[in-house]
Amino acid sequence: MDPVGKAPGRGAYLHDVRACWEAALRGPLARSLRVELSDEERQSLRAYMESLPDGTQA
Repeated sequence: MDPVGKAPGRGAYLHDVRACWEAALRGPLARSLRVELSDEERQSLRAYMESLPDGTQA
């Protein structure tokens, strides 16, 4: 994760809303990065996702 967008290399932009991350982790994220996410990477991404707002607040 690179919240400020300054890390070198390729990346994918996701909103900082849990629903966006849930959808991305179902497959589109790995396809857009052209990688196969390991179980450890998925676990790390899900842990980060849990810290995000769920997007239902006004």
